[in-house]
Amino acid sequence: MKPARRAFTLIELLVVIAIIALLMSILMPSLQRVRKQARAVACLSNLKQWGYIWHMYVDDSGGKYNPGATAGNNAANDWPVLLMPYYQDRSALTLCPAAVRPMNIPGDFATRAWSWDAKAWNDLKTKSTIDVGSYGQNEWLCDRTTSDAFWRSRNRIKNPAEVPLFFDCGYVDAEPHDTAGPPAYEGDMSAGTNEWLLICMNRHRGYVNYLFADLSLRKVGLKELWTFQWNRTFNTANIWTRAGAVHPGDWPLWMKGFKDF
Repeated sequence: MKPARRAFTLIELLVVIAIIALLMSILMPSLQRVRKQARAVACLSNLKQWGYIWHMYVDDSGGKYNPGATAGNNAANDWPVLLMPYYQDRSALTLCPAAVRPMNIPGDFATRAWSWDAKAWNDLKTKSTIDVGSYGQNEWLCDRTTSDAFWRSRNRIKNPAEVPLFFDCGYVDAEPHDTAGPPAYEGDMSAGTNEWLLICMNRHRGYVNYLFADLSLRKVGLKELWTFQWNRTFNTANIWTRAGAVHPGDWPLWMKGFKDF
């Protein structure tokens, strides 16, 4: 006589499902953190490649940086075009893995990528276009004579490890000023000409990734952004630094939990 087979009862099956659901709820935050960390590491890897690209371009141009936009915002003078010969076969480098969402689709500001051409988004999945990106250049490095604040050439930079070159950005470039502060909230478009909103974003859990003029790279805390020598006359003791007596309570609510510098 064969022994009777014992099947799971409905209650036992529900208990097993509940246990699995509980374990998933415990593990999911950890998995999300791991995914975000992986994207941040991949972003740094991209910037390392950009270090080689910028080195080759500046070497070939006799030490000078690109002119950047001119009258009429001529995009032909910006880095996506002038550096194209150095990266066109690796155009996926223009996108941080944590920021590939088209800017015309609602969502977290830090996860968006900029676009020069709306048609470019058709190629985003294949990463075959140079018209989209989520990195930007420090516009103060551009070779311009309109202000003595521009670095223009790497030969003019005394402390290149303190001068941002290329980084996580909401547009192709940014020109921050020491007299302006952080946006009231991330992606605050009411800030007008305050270009800190393009670079002060919570893309990597309170940090953003930066390539500096000496081609070193590291993650940078959002509150640390005001301490760098963005241009030749930038006041690194401005009111948003410890040297300028910033208080933790001075920061906007969305930034108060981030590390102080």
